[in-house]
Parts: sequence; structure tokens; C-alpha cells
Amino acid sequence: MKTVYTCFCTDIIHEGHLNIIRKAQEYGNVIVGVLSDEAVIRYNRFFTKNLNERLEMVKKLDGVSKVIVQDEILYDKVIEQLRPDYVVHGNNWQIGPLNAIRDNVVGLLNKYGGEIIDVPYTYNEKIRRIDLRMRQKLAMPEYRRKRLRKLLELCPVVKTLEVHSGLTGLIAEKTVVENDGNLDQFDAMWISSLCDTTAKGKPDIEVVDMTSRFRTINDVMEVTTKPIIFDGDTGGLVEHFVYTVRSLERMGVSAIIVEDKIGLKKNSLFGTEVVQEQDSIAHFCEKISAGKRVQLTDEFMIIARIESLILEKGMDDALERAKAYVEAGADGIMIHSRRKDPQEVLDFCDRFRDMDKTTPIVAVPTSYNSVTEDVLQSHGANIVIYANQLTRSAFPAMEQTARDILKYHRALEVDERLMPISQIISLIDEL
Repeated sequence: MKTVYTCFCTDIIHEGHLNIIRKAQEYGNVIVGVLSDEAVIRYNRFFTKNLNERLEMVKKLDGVSKVIVQDEILYDKVIEQLRPDYVVHGNNWQIGPLNAIRDNVVGLLNKYGGEIIDVPYTYNEKIRRIDLRMRQKLAMPEYRRKRLRKLLELCPVVKTLEVHSGLTGLIAEKTVVENDGNLDQFDAMWISSLCDTTAKGKPDIEVVDMTSRFRTINDVMEVTTKPIIFDGDTGGLVEHFVYTVRSLERMGVSAIIVEDKIGLKKNSLFGTEVVQEQDSIAHFCEKISAGKRVQLTDEFMIIARIESLILEKGMDDALERAKAYVEAGADGIMIHSRRKDPQEVLDFCDRFRDMDKTTPIVAVPTSYNSVTEDVLQSHGANIVIYANQLTRSAFPAMEQTARDILKYHRALEVDERLMPISQIISLIDEL
């Protein structure tokens, strides 16, 4: 009999999947690939069932002769191994980013005369409700909170984008791009103190209280599923910091990053141009330890942000602090720099990795933005945060629109650079 191959990346089997199996059976023996955890998170939502659970779920389906693991989004290895006569897939991969995968399969099958079977995509109210329930489940604190640690296990680099509202959260959640035949998306979201307070029209000096900051988190959480890393500034007094940790953990936030400065907060990118005081190692370690003591789960992360390079205290000071902070319980180290050349960050990563092979390193390439994720990862960085780019791109666009409306006394001249409101609304899921 002919060999038929199809691949699933779902946590739940519904009538759409069963329809694909039935169609595949018409052409021969059906082999189903289950996409690996690493591959799923590159272009689809996170999973609620692990790989073994998904394999067992598919094995129970009638009409399936064999189940295998597909390790990559692209089908090269699977097709080389199986040489299927047919590859069956829903026709939703004929448009959008998924079309890159289809094109890849077409090229592979053409080499030996294989054929694609595009099955009309099944979508109805019942399936829509199933998809909605899955997204809502992924948004629950007990699922979201642990996701960052899981991503650190699965991803070479956890790509993190700044968000400051529900809408920017949806951009981080739903943006998927095709590049060189592969699909990619952001892994996590960064709720920046700078961008959160700027969106509220306030200065970045910790003037916006935690209650207001938590409302921003809630706005983002209501419409997204990806893990959140929270910018905790200095963390405040130790006595206050423990309550912040407990609140964030309860909400389902995955991590807080706190910087080792004290006094009135000033943005780090000002460096020594303004007066900024670094905390003592002993006191900051006390803050970290206090936060770790009040955690109720092992999932929440406290990441220590080191300001030594910003304040020109030198590499040795930064490394001494990193070692002490990890010993105090820090789950990760963020190294910050305002130089345009990434070399001092790379040097720190190299030297830190010489003494600590496992503690995650966070890099924030705002000023040294020429460096790629691959380069940072090759020096040991695990999380890359794009900390303010959405805010910085939105402001000049909005300001220019406002200027042009005033200039022309109408909106016609700005219309060609505006996104249709219907396209924006399409990001928002209805219950």
C-alpha cells in the first residue's frame, strides 16, 4: 500500500484532525508525526500536554498505523526517512507564514514524485470554542508561571518583547514570521517600568506604584498566554519587595528582574551622566534571599540585574556581584551596558560562564543593537530582551500623524500609512 504522512501539533483531537485522518486513509497506510516540544513553540502556541502525552493521544486514534516524532517544523528529515507517497494537511497552510512549510514539502516531494493532499480546513463553532478554551487554559497562572523555565530548557535563546498594554501584548503573542523557510515568533513578554510609566505619561522614577503596574500586567494577561518577565526596578525596600514577589507569583508572572541600585531611580542608559547609587552586595543579597524565602513555588524566578558596567565600576565588580547574587539565590543574572559595542557584555558572559555553566544570563541589546541573538547565545546568553522598541516605534508614528492632521486640517494625507481598524480588531479574540 501507499504511505501517507500527516503531522499534528495539537493538545486535543477534534473533528478537524479526525477528518484529516479519514482523508489520509483513502490513500494508504497513515503515519502521523507529532511535532516535538521544541518545534511546536517556534510557530504555534505553547503546549499543555508534553510530547509523550501527545504521542499517546495520537496512538489511540483509529486508522493510524504508526506514530513518530517530528523534531523540526520543516519536513526534510521525515520525508527523507519515510519517502511518503502523499503528505496530507489542512489547506490552511496555503496562505500566511505556514505557506513556507508547504513550499518546502512541495520541493521535497517533487524530487521523487510524491504528492500533497490539501484537505479543506475544518472550522466551526465547536472547534472555535475548543481553541478558545485551550487559549484560556494556557493563560491560567499555574500554566503561564512555569513556562519561562520550560522555555529555557527548550530554546537556544528566549526572545522577549516589551509590551505595555493589552494591544501590544497581542502583537507579541500573535506575530509570526517566515524567514529562510522557517517560522519564528517571540517566546515571552517584558513589562518594562520605563515603557509602562511612559505610556501613563509619568517619569521613569518609580513614581507609578505597584498597584498600577499590576493593572498593566492584568491587561496583558487577559488577552495573552506567553510568559511575562516583570521589570521590578530596584525592588524597593526589602520589606516591600517580598510582597511584590508574592503578588507576582500569585498572578502567574514568571520572573521579576531587580537592579542593584538604591535611592531615586534614574534610567540606566543615562549612566554616570546623572547621580545613581549602586546597592551594597550584602544588602542586595539580603533582598534576593528574602524574595526567595517567600515564594510558594519553584517556578517563579528572581533575576538580579547588575549595574556595574553602566556605572563604570568595572568587570571585576560585575563578576563579584554576579557570583554573590547567585549564591544568595538569584535564578538568573542580567548584565546591562549602554555602550554601542557589545564587547563588554560578551566579555562578561564569557567570564561568567567560566565560573558558572548553568545560571541563565539575560542580555538587553538596546544600545548595542547590532549584535544578533546567535552571537549572544554563542557567548552564553539565554534570554534576549527587546526592552523598549515597540514604545519607541509607536511614538514618532503617532506624533507625525498628529502633526499632519493639524497641518492639513483633515486626515486624508495620513490615511495611507494607517492600518485599517478592521485589521487591528482582528487581533482581538471574541469569547
